[in-house]
Amino acid sequence: MSKANPFPNLMRAFFYEWLVEQRNASVHTVRSYRDTWRLFLRFVAQRAKKTVAMITLVDLTASEVAAFLRHAEQERGCTIGSNCRLAAIRSFFNFVATRDPASIAQCVEILHIPSKRAPVSEPCYLDPAEVTAILAQPGRSTLEGMRDHALLSFLYNSGARIQEALDLCPEAIRFDSPGCVRLLGKGRKERICPLWPETALLLKKLLERQPRAPNERMFVNRYGEPLSASGVQFKLVAYVKAAAETVPSLRAKHVTPHSFRHATAVHLVSAGVDITVIRSWLGHVSLDTTNHYAKANLETKRRALEQVGVPATATHPPSWKREASLLAWLDSP
Repeated sequence: MSKANPFPNLMRAFFYEWLVEQRNASVHTVRSYRDTWRLFLRFVAQRAKKTVAMITLVDLTASEVAAFLRHAEQERGCTIGSNCRLAAIRSFFNFVATRDPASIAQCVEILHIPSKRAPVSEPCYLDPAEVTAILAQPGRSTLEGMRDHALLSFLYNSGARIQEALDLCPEAIRFDSPGCVRLLGKGRKERICPLWPETALLLKKLLERQPRAPNERMFVNRYGEPLSASGVQFKLVAYVKAAAETVPSLRAKHVTPHSFRHATAVHLVSAGVDITVIRSWLGHVSLDTTNHYAKANLETKRRALEQVGVPATATHPPSWKREASLLAWLDSP
């Protein structure tokens, strides 16, 4: 390795020394950053007409970063709002600025690339009837159907993110009344969520039919390997399509595993649960995120409107209409 090219050493130190050892980043963060850099380096290498192994720190300019972000958005279809690609690149150059003072100017230029703002739309959420229709689709006579029904019911009950649910182990569940589950969310933040007796029973029956060790993941495929989020989405598409035959409103909705989290939040708001309780339930860092659900529910808005009296219809025309001289003056050229 040439001393004139410190980039390989910096990249290795970033992932192994800083991200893993010092920051103690989660495996999901490490994988996300790894995937971003894999795409970015291939993109830069293709534009520079060289191999990835020949790339130097000098090749990674702010203009290349901006071009990569446009490519990710326009050609790869990445959403604007997440900014996860830019976050991974910024994190590396913030690290480089502390290790290679000669590159500070280049690092600062990249760190000053602004995040692109995206329009914030209201989340797509499921009505109770739609949730019921979807949950009725998995055939519970088979192990696969029992697993899918338990997983979707758990998502709706707990409001868990899909990866939080897929990481669930039996030791995190309290089956005795009152049932609850311990979830490990973003940033390794732990929270406790209550479980309905029906949900706890579904999970218990799943374990009886497919026993798992206390520290093994509950939701696995036919080979005993943990389910992936993409695998769950694939099955969910089929269930939603079948449910749309009885509940046509589902045809107009893009339902993902995260839609159950949205449904949980909106239905809790509809039930009059305090917003700070919902924040704790869902594991939101900021109350602003939870407040977004408070304005998403049309039924909540309708009930609020019903509490406001309808304006009384005036029995007499306003004074300015009764004043003939005023109307004549207004009509004059």
